[in-house]
Amino acid sequence: MTKAIKTLCYTLMALAIVARSAGQKAEVLSRISNSGTNKFYLTNKAPLQNQYFVKLPVASIKPGGWVKKALELQKEGLTGNLGEISIWLSKKDNAWLNKEGKGKYGWEELPYWLKGYGNIGYVLNDQKMISEAKFWIDAVLNNQRDNGDFGPAVEKGAGKRDLWTNMPMLWCLQSYYEYSKDPRVIKLMTKYFKWQLTIPDNKFLEDYWEKSRGGDNLSSVYWLYNQTGEKFLLELATKIDKNTANWRQENNLPNWHNVNIAQSFREPAQYFQQSNNQADLKATYNNFKLVRDLYGQVPGGMFGSDENARKGYDDPRQAIETCGMVEQITSDNMLLGITGDPLWAENAEDIAFNTFSAAFTPNYKALRYLTAPNMAISDSKNHAPGIDNNGPFLMMNPFSSRCCQHNHAAGWVYYSENSWMATPDNGLAAQLYFENSVSAKVGDGTKVRIVQITRYPFEDQVAFTVNTPKAVTFPLYLRVPAWCKKASVKINGRTLALEADRTGYIKLTNNWKNGDKVLLELPMELEIRKWEKNKNSVSVDYGPLTYSLRIKEDYVQKDSKETAIGDSRWQEGADPKKWPSYEILPGSEWNYGLLIDEQNPRNSFKVVKKKWPVNNNPFTNATAPIEIIATGKKIPAWGIDKYGLVAVLPQSPVITEEPVTTLTLVPMGGARLRISAFPVVK
Repeated sequence: MTKAIKTLCYTLMALAIVARSAGQKAEVLSRISNSGTNKFYLTNKAPLQNQYFVKLPVASIKPGGWVKKALELQKEGLTGNLGEISIWLSKKDNAWLNKEGKGKYGWEELPYWLKGYGNIGYVLNDQKMISEAKFWIDAVLNNQRDNGDFGPAVEKGAGKRDLWTNMPMLWCLQSYYEYSKDPRVIKLMTKYFKWQLTIPDNKFLEDYWEKSRGGDNLSSVYWLYNQTGEKFLLELATKIDKNTANWRQENNLPNWHNVNIAQSFREPAQYFQQSNNQADLKATYNNFKLVRDLYGQVPGGMFGSDENARKGYDDPRQAIETCGMVEQITSDNMLLGITGDPLWAENAEDIAFNTFSAAFTPNYKALRYLTAPNMAISDSKNHAPGIDNNGPFLMMNPFSSRCCQHNHAAGWVYYSENSWMATPDNGLAAQLYFENSVSAKVGDGTKVRIVQITRYPFEDQVAFTVNTPKAVTFPLYLRVPAWCKKASVKINGRTLALEADRTGYIKLTNNWKNGDKVLLELPMELEIRKWEKNKNSVSVDYGPLTYSLRIKEDYVQKDSKETAIGDSRWQEGADPKKWPSYEILPGSEWNYGLLIDEQNPRNSFKVVKKKWPVNNNPFTNATAPIEIIATGKKIPAWGIDKYGLVAVLPQSPVITEEPVTTLTLVPMGGARLRISAFPVVK
């Protein structure tokens, strides 16, 4: 090839890139518009408020990377094998398996597990899991009673039917419908909700759990309304809101149970879709802020409540149920669609990265009921009243916990399902970054597949490739996390201008062609957060990850039956040798405070990047791809207290004469023992 021909080829290639980039626009929006209605996915029908983001059908998103690995570990671990352990999943004498709803076993445990188990099967296209899920779904669909009721016939008081147990099962049915389009689901839900409308108010949502959690019932009513448009469902929605506990109090909550708060604080915002009353929306934001102002002055996205939040118990050693983490992520995803506020994606990410994964052993074969930002011991002892639970609630035990034992299954799969959402202008929004692909209809109805390659949150680049059968115009929204101050984006190698220091959503408007590439960069910086309301303690962040002191974790195997919580039950053939429990004891000192340069805090730390783990599981101390080197001093007076817990934080700054020590910090989400809220020493 002659030099002139080569030059001509390069010129034509450059012109092609310029032409391909013509018309591209990028703007950063604090919140997207909800003025339109998505043409292709289930969205709110009038008179409900338009959504900002619309959930895609289950299995639209195929996870890869570390999230897929987490789901595979769940499949191979406790989630996928709970049917051979839990008595509540027994197929003998189970109230979910007959029309009368009678049986020794039958309450929340089965649907709690099924809503995660089934969805993991759909997402991974695992036929064994799909078949097992369908066994239970068919039992529900085939055993609806003549009056419209279904499920275990549990009553809490004379003539007061306990409806809570059916609420998570409705979610299982909705996912199954998205996957299968089985018309029996619509028929059952319509008949069931007509029956609910006939229940007198004085017998409707009267029990503690159902009264708190009416928002879960409400979400299913709106889902069915958006499918069928039947007006009686709006009447039922108002009835549910009226009879649900009052989550609209200015300086109080109807109860302080951690899981109730995490899944019920959103109820007013859910009803806002129908009421259009801004006070309803404000109430949900107020609930979120109130519990965190009082008990959430800690890293990790949650709040310290153990079983129930208690006045005076707000130290980072107070824990949160694994159920609470799952329900908060679920609520965040729901509120993201209702409000369009990226705050909710931020919180979901914070919990997922920094709290949720630490609630399990690295192989996901055992979990604990409670996990705290500061916990140097995870054992089988009773730590009450230091925590608001009597019994071995810090134990990693596959036979234990009942609610968390089953409900944990939905954590990662719900996170994955909401990582991409459809938008009112027939576009797509990337909400939660990890390696995956999404298949969805956009623009004029063209079905595209966007492949996302990244090792976020451990790396700062997210690459997207558009696969489309033809050129199609649609907006692509990319969330810019609040911690990121200098985001940048390229399309086919061309950098697009963005307003500096803006967060929210980058809106890319383009006529997309097959093979188009987008590169999002989210530069990470080290930040120190001070928790003034919690003894002036500090936490260390690098991008979306919070870091904890690396403590040597010594696993001590125990008998799962002997170390289970009192109300646990298991099947006769369940083998504790196959499914052991573990204490995790500290094999190194943990009672250190950090030395921090007050003028230049970042100078006190060094970020060290390591190789990506071969097993694709970065959330362990041994496989962490990033560590932070710090310096500190031991605080001899800060030890284990009389309850067997990390003692309450000392007030910072702490004067100690101990020698300066080099410390290694690891991602909080991989640390099963951790100190994440540090005293500052001098």
